[in-house]
Amino acid sequence: MKTNINSTPWLVRHQQKPETKLRLFCFTYAGGGASTFRLWPAGLPGEVEVCAVQLPGRENRIAEPLINAIDKLVPMVCDALIAYCDPPFAFFGHSTGALVAFELSRELRRRSAPLPCHLFVSGSRAPHIPESRPLHQLPETDFLRELRRFSGTSEAVLQSKELMQIYIPILRADLALEETYQHRVEPPLDIPIAALGGTMDKEAATDVLDPWARYTSKIFTLEMIEGDHFFLHSNRDVLLRSLSDTLTPYMIPN
Repeated sequence: MKTNINSTPWLVRHQQKPETKLRLFCFTYAGGGASTFRLWPAGLPGEVEVCAVQLPGRENRIAEPLINAIDKLVPMVCDALIAYCDPPFAFFGHSTGALVAFELSRELRRRSAPLPCHLFVSGSRAPHIPESRPLHQLPETDFLRELRRFSGTSEAVLQSKELMQIYIPILRADLALEETYQHRVEPPLDIPIAALGGTMDKEAATDVLDPWARYTSKIFTLEMIEGDHFFLHSNRDVLLRSLSDTLTPYMIPN
């Protein structure tokens, strides 16, 4: 029986599933919120409960202070989520969210807590590979120009001064999570890792996805899905079929 998720602000369930056999905790990209995963329940098996992790400073937590350091964020996330990590559960993180999911897995191990049955790292460089073009401290004009290299922020939002006053601090804080991250060498995780990438994503091509293999002592897989950095939106159905195929065996009783 799964521990009941009550009113923790750290988790958003877009669809409650009474027959839950596995929880998929999802961590979004820089600037995103839990709503990123609102359509996911319909594309996954009925026994999978999508638990979108909501960080402070966005959506329903917009009034809370942003956090811009992995070392500060991850223990807080762990404190909030550990009660709901009833096996089997899995982690999915995209871009900056992949780094958070990875470090949360290592934090659970430090606490001798259950680990995810599978770690999905999507659109993200391996942890020891630094960002070659840090953005979070750029002047606003340069920052906005660099944002246009990605396709995750619509031009309508970029052109709205009111929206960008809210959005830019969130983006800067989230990018700082990744760009100031200091990787520490630890033993590989004793769980399978699946790396996923977009075929047209120059930020996370195969050369920076392949090295995720060193972080697991179990099976490592790499799958490229048609699309750019935000293939999780443009090719969501293909991504969710892949996740479903990987997760289904974990829900079959031994």
